[in-house]
Amino acid sequence: MHLRILLILLASCLTGSVSAAGNDNIFTLYLVRHAEKQSDGGRDPGLTTAGMDRARKLADRLQNKDIVDIWSSDYKRTRSTAEPLLEELNLDLKIYDPGNLPALAEQLRDNSSNAFVVGHSNTTPELARLLCQCVIADMDESEYERLIVITVVGEEVRVQALRQN
Repeated sequence: MHLRILLILLASCLTGSVSAAGNDNIFTLYLVRHAEKQSDGGRDPGLTTAGMDRARKLADRLQNKDIVDIWSSDYKRTRSTAEPLLEELNLDLKIYDPGNLPALAEQLRDNSSNAFVVGHSNTTPELARLLCQCVIADMDESEYERLIVITVVGEEVRVQALRQN
């Protein structure tokens, strides 16, 4: 009888250890295109009122997702989209080069932590493709609603395309 109890306890300890070790390599990446931008004809426009509202709503949605890194390209519209979540989580912004998405994908995989990445209509789907090695639809210039959620569980990658609002 004692041997049976000992074996059950040993088996439960091993199961707990495997589960805990398996959870170490789980993280989620949230990828978005910047919110609605002004059409002032300049190269680096800011956000419209609707864009600022979208950025605040997105921050509300993501504030409890255990995000530890927030990445943005170095443009007003992307930095402004990230700003409400930066303030909410009291984090510093990390700037990436949109011309070198493979380096960012590698950095995100190496960090293995929950992160929020703000990009552009041409970079956000491409970054998602690099991360999941799967088919991701392109974004139209008028699309601002898509939130791409990539969850990595060990070697498995799960992708969801959600609507922000």
